[in-house]
Amino acid sequence: MVRLMDTDPWKPSQSGRRKQDYGPKVNFRKQKLKMAGFQGLPSFSQKVVQRMGLYRGLEDFQPVEQCNLDYSPERGSAIDPHLDDAWLWGERLVSLNLLSATVVSMSREAPGSLLLFSAPSMGPDAPEGSVGAPSRSVPCQEVEVAISVPCRSLLVLTGPARHQWAHAIHRRHIKARRVCATFRELASEFLPGGKQQELGRELLQAALSFQGRPV
Repeated sequence: MVRLMDTDPWKPSQSGRRKQDYGPKVNFRKQKLKMAGFQGLPSFSQKVVQRMGLYRGLEDFQPVEQCNLDYSPERGSAIDPHLDDAWLWGERLVSLNLLSATVVSMSREAPGSLLLFSAPSMGPDAPEGSVGAPSRSVPCQEVEVAISVPCRSLLVLTGPARHQWAHAIHRRHIKARRVCATFRELASEFLPGGKQQELGRELLQAALSFQGRPV
């Protein structure tokens, strides 16, 4: 899959990253988008999208955009803590991690505190999903959750992880070339019953034709 990505040009991006975008041209500040030049997701992603639908919680996932990001330790690649747009992009962000493992760091700038729990017992008789006893309360800003992301794994951000916790990747966690393909679905405004449902239908029809080139 990465070999096929590399046949198309990578564009320089921020913080030492390179990128390829398969999606509409969007001005998030003005909440406007253009279909011009958007011909869909790349053909090599069709089987990946089909396989996603086999997993619980992704049965109805219909991506309308794919963004490939290329990280390299030589370029000092990283991505700052951020929340993805919620006007155009929907509930689930799905990322396929390729070539090397990394760590996704989650943080929250909200006021208030979080109650931390001690590590649960890992013995054979420990109940599934058990947690340890509460240990202490700390300010939200002092908490960072590190999520290990193995090579060839799929990471799905939804619910609070999508809307309340910012995600980032620190430079120290890029040990070798890493390529991430992130797939995004449409927000409710662009789905059936939404005020821009016709535009959403056009976007999905183009996206799922799998005839795209980077825009």
